[in-house]
Amino acid sequence: MTKRIEKHRLQVADVLASFVETEALPGTDITPDVFWEGFSRMVHDLTSTNRRLLDQRAVLQGKLDVWHRGNPGVVADMDAYRKFLKDIGYLIEEAEDFSIETANIDPEIARVPGPQLVVPITNARYALNAANARWGSLYDALYGTDVLGDLPKGGGYDASRGARVIAWAKAHMDKVAPLASGSWADVVSVDVDGGVFTPALADPSQYAGQAECDGVRHFMLTKNGLGIEIVVNPSSDIGGVDPAGIADVRLESAMSAIMDCEDSVACVDAEDKVLAYRNWLGLMRGDLTEPVEKDGVTFIRRLNPDVDYTAPDGSTLTVKGRALMLVRNVGHLMTNPAILLENGDEIYEGLMDAMITVLIAIHDLKRSGGNSEHGSVYVVKPKMHGPAEVAFAAETFDRVEAILGLPQNTVKLGIMDEERRTSVTLKECIRAAKHRVAFINTGFLDRTGDEIHTSMEAGPMIPKGEMKGSAWIAAYEDLNVDVGLACGLSGKAQIGKGMWAMPDLMADMLDQKIAHPKAGANCAWVPSPTAATLHATHYHEVDVMAVQAELIARGARGSLEDLLKVPLAGNPDWSDADVQAEIDNNAQGILGYVVRWIDQGVGCSKVPDINDVGLMEDRATCRISSQALANWLRHGVVSEDQVMAGLKKMAAKVDAQNAGDPAYRPMAPGFDTIAFKAACDLVFEGCAQPSGYTEPVLHRRRLELKAKEARDA
Repeated sequence: MTKRIEKHRLQVADVLASFVETEALPGTDITPDVFWEGFSRMVHDLTSTNRRLLDQRAVLQGKLDVWHRGNPGVVADMDAYRKFLKDIGYLIEEAEDFSIETANIDPEIARVPGPQLVVPITNARYALNAANARWGSLYDALYGTDVLGDLPKGGGYDASRGARVIAWAKAHMDKVAPLASGSWADVVSVDVDGGVFTPALADPSQYAGQAECDGVRHFMLTKNGLGIEIVVNPSSDIGGVDPAGIADVRLESAMSAIMDCEDSVACVDAEDKVLAYRNWLGLMRGDLTEPVEKDGVTFIRRLNPDVDYTAPDGSTLTVKGRALMLVRNVGHLMTNPAILLENGDEIYEGLMDAMITVLIAIHDLKRSGGNSEHGSVYVVKPKMHGPAEVAFAAETFDRVEAILGLPQNTVKLGIMDEERRTSVTLKECIRAAKHRVAFINTGFLDRTGDEIHTSMEAGPMIPKGEMKGSAWIAAYEDLNVDVGLACGLSGKAQIGKGMWAMPDLMADMLDQKIAHPKAGANCAWVPSPTAATLHATHYHEVDVMAVQAELIARGARGSLEDLLKVPLAGNPDWSDADVQAEIDNNAQGILGYVVRWIDQGVGCSKVPDINDVGLMEDRATCRISSQALANWLRHGVVSEDQVMAGLKKMAAKVDAQNAGDPAYRPMAPGFDTIAFKAACDLVFEGCAQPSGYTEPVLHRRRLELKAKEARDA
């Protein structure tokens, strides 16, 4: 049983109460009594609104189910469908045009496009790596990945591969920082004389400054607001054989990083939440550390400092050493047993996250040289359905700011456009938080899961792999950018695109992900610091702010009609082999993710797919796979026996894929583990899950396992 302490009508798990009072509050000038009294009042006031909004989701879904049962298949009369959606309040009339009024936005959000990392806050090492990924070695990123067409062989440094890396990097420099004459490949000296950089640049204004440390010289260039650092060290192995002594080219890479309390973590109780909050506290105080062992040597990883350069005019140019950090709270759906209300109900976790993550951010606001230069706290809010839910998030932060004594609108809000009702009302969603909006983005996987669940009763959906070719996806991606621009986000906020989920396939990423800045997105998610460095080259090649200006002049592209087209299969001619492949693919993905979530509390990791290609999996990928199978079950494309057979077959495959993990618990041949049961729940109970979310099943089964382990201990 959880030991609890009463705090102003709240029954708080002692581990959480202790963390708040002995770690989070000291240094904020807020007393425990002020904190708990205000928090309790807020939670007891807002819980009924939170519950009402969730009830409204269920009411709308019920009406949609009834309509689709009466009008099965592809929507034949789009006008009638739109009228129905308006009549039930799913669609709403757009009001007059407006521009967001968000103030005090940091340049990484407002003016400088670049890659964005998303990492589980419960893993201190990952969090530190992400924060420190502001700068990355282009040489290392090229050498260690498949960008050159192959992977490095073992056995030490390969000089011939190194030469290819250097040639690639200098060819890139010729494109994005060209010389007045000649090529970077021919440079024999790098220097500054009287504030003038040599070799002469075609655009001398690209030179920003120089610094020297321990005999190593650093020359800062810029392109589209991003830094490019030329490292000159003739004493190093690489610099020693370079004609100009160039030892590396370092790129400003992850401009921002989302520290995630949501999809990439497995936080189901007070103990888990304290781990997340404690790491966020370390980041906000600037003192988070983690011992790391590499090549047999242990060292302490900590946050990188800022670096001072001498600008061309002799002044000091301070260059930030860390990504701007945002924190992603959970959505409105889940409750958590970490705190019980006066009536014994669990607290809505989103309210708890709002209060405690903003409290923690005060430590950053009270120090200089920290995360935000402009006194802002950036909170990403996922899984909101429509303007009323966005307005509720804004109201929540109004209350949090008042309790904590912060200026109104200190908290900046990121709206994740990953639910269908938000997509079709995006303009009004942005309006509902127009003083706070600092971020919108698209999230293909969660959005697809909601697309399937919303129209579950309409008929069988196309296979998961065909979704990206459907009409609604193109409209969704275009309209997200166009609506954001029409609402004045350019130069004030981020418009983001989703994750590249294959961290080992960097050549493909480099080939394809340039589409995101070309689409007008001033940030896009990447799975690793290395990927951030490689993706940064796209922002050198594409002037996103210029693209946005062109899009504003052009006007909106996608249509609401396309956005509302349900991706139904119609009358498919699928072979038995096609159907079996889809079962196996989805079952393997679900099991590979769920077994780590339930058994080890790992919310995001690189999971081998059915072809043994490593994919970054989180709850969003699990949502789409489970909903895809639930939909085909609902419409008789597959039977329960077929799906269960597929799950058992894929459980054996997942067991084999994890054979090298000593902490792994096999699911076969008994198929009676809690993890296997959780995977089955996600599929066979998929139609009944709210919005098709995976959290209710995963949390319930993870808590079941933790209780069992406690009993067995």
